[in-house]
Amino acid sequence: MQIKFESVNHIYNANTPMERRALYNIEFDVPKGQFLAIIGHTGSGKSTLIQHMNGLLKPSSGNIKVGDKVIKSDDKNRDLREIRQHVGLVFQFPEYQLFEETIERDIIFGPMNYGVSEEEAIRRAHDVIQMVGLDIEMLGRSPFNLSGGQMRRVAIAGILAMDPDILVLDEPTAGLDPRGQFEIMEMFYKLNKEYGKTIVLVTHDMDLVAKYAEEVIVMNKGVLTIKGTPKNVFKQVDLLRTCGITLPIPSQNYYKLLERLNVDVDNLPLTEEEFIGQVESLLGGGE
Repeated sequence: MQIKFESVNHIYNANTPMERRALYNIEFDVPKGQFLAIIGHTGSGKSTLIQHMNGLLKPSSGNIKVGDKVIKSDDKNRDLREIRQHVGLVFQFPEYQLFEETIERDIIFGPMNYGVSEEEAIRRAHDVIQMVGLDIEMLGRSPFNLSGGQMRRVAIAGILAMDPDILVLDEPTAGLDPRGQFEIMEMFYKLNKEYGKTIVLVTHDMDLVAKYAEEVIVMNKGVLTIKGTPKNVFKQVDLLRTCGITLPIPSQNYYKLLERLNVDVDNLPLTEEEFIGQVESLLGGGE
């Protein structure tokens, strides 16, 4: 299922003294099955942008197409119900939304709220608990006796039980230790590659962007400033600096090395493996 933004503008508190424009004429599309990262400095418009993807916010002008459905400024919330089944929005710290006595009851709450039978919802719970890397035996346990990373997986399983085509993730690794961050991101990567879920990732961690994203959007003061592959985006060092964005750590280290050697930067490595290979090539070239 594709998402397409068409000349989308958003103004908070329009026609009041508190009026503030947050998005300016946004146009882009997210093809089915893509892993897209959206980056930008705090206040750049990232969160406002993604909340338009399932109708939590509606555009002040312009349209958002989700599959064959269109989100417009004058839509009523009831018109957006089907869209919200297809677009699962995972906020920061989704585990704070857990509230049922057992993991199973928490997971089946969403589907049943949308009219799915209890029998079908339980079947889905058995499927999605394994998709997020937890054992079926855990379904009878309380979600509040789990680790932070496990609680986050349960919260995400509840969203997956709605069977969305698209997952929109707002800082999904926030507050996790390095191992927890790795496991969560590998889970999303698997959902993208093996289950065909479209992933939209908002993060401040450029190393995650470099490792997982196929396409990157850079937001700056409500404007879509850059769009391209990670390689093409991160080589625009000066423009990224004006947007308040740092490079992935391997890119930073390589860039500093070439500056010291007074060598022109042509191709920045995005991962540790690329960094090692390019340094070896640089040294082998007699620099």
